[in-house]
Amino acid sequence: MIDFVGKRKFFILLSLLLVITSLIFVFTKGFNLGVDFAGGTEFVISSDKEVSINEIRNILSSIKSDYATAKIAKLKNLNVENSKLFQYSVVLKESLSGSTALKENLINSMKEKFSEKNIKINFLEFNDVSGYAAEEIKSYAWYAVIISLVLLLAYITLRFKFSFGVGAILALAHDIIITMGFYSIFNIEINVAAIAAFLTLAGYSLNDTIVVYDKIRENMKKLRGKKSIEEIVNTSINEVIVRSINTSFTTFLVVLPILIWGGKAIAPFAFGLAVGVVVGTYSSLYIASPIVIGWIKKTKVY
Repeated sequence: MIDFVGKRKFFILLSLLLVITSLIFVFTKGFNLGVDFAGGTEFVISSDKEVSINEIRNILSSIKSDYATAKIAKLKNLNVENSKLFQYSVVLKESLSGSTALKENLINSMKEKFSEKNIKINFLEFNDVSGYAAEEIKSYAWYAVIISLVLLLAYITLRFKFSFGVGAILALAHDIIITMGFYSIFNIEINVAAIAAFLTLAGYSLNDTIVVYDKIRENMKKLRGKKSIEEIVNTSINEVIVRSINTSFTTFLVVLPILIWGGKAIAPFAFGLAVGVVVGTYSSLYIASPIVIGWIKKTKVY
């Protein structure tokens, strides 16, 4: 039997270190906000010849100097019928949603300048988000995360005890903060897809925590008076550890290929799940359960 509980102080310190490091990166480096949250213009172009990112940037800056700061990325072409076309994503800080003339000027100017190089381009997507709309989307997204955490606390409290609810919510907060830290460290774009990953992570982590809590509750009834709370929790974790690891491993095997080959659009979502699956499994075993031990020992009721 593995002694999970005996090493809980070490893992709590490790988690505190990871959380503090994540918060430092979040508040100092910040996030790479997508158009959804930062506002601006995002469009995707296809070309019949491969061009470098610097060439695209030079053309944009020749149209308007402010466009020199655009974020440009080459995309994987998943269109089998037009597999010889090359696709590129361009994100401008300036929103063109309020001016049809600016938008048409950008499109016509880019087509003209590319044609001078004997390159034909087409605009596949064009997405404008104003600053006000971006702030509104960002606010509603974080409200969704906070409301979800509150509802989860209520659910766990009703199903188990308040101490279990506190443990589950702290474990969820732990998972989300560390995952946010990874987004900041690796400069992964935060957009609506990333928020969807956070909410999916919350559900996944909670499911894993409930499996552990359900076994602890079952063993508390059977072993009350026979074993200490530490022994009961340790026995419970050992009884579900194989299931938790197998579930997490199979989920990770599905998410990893999506992250590697899925392309730019799905990358923020897949990255959050890939990190969250690992962190969520860890927190269910080493964070959520020790918090319950400390709370129950403090109240002396189990």
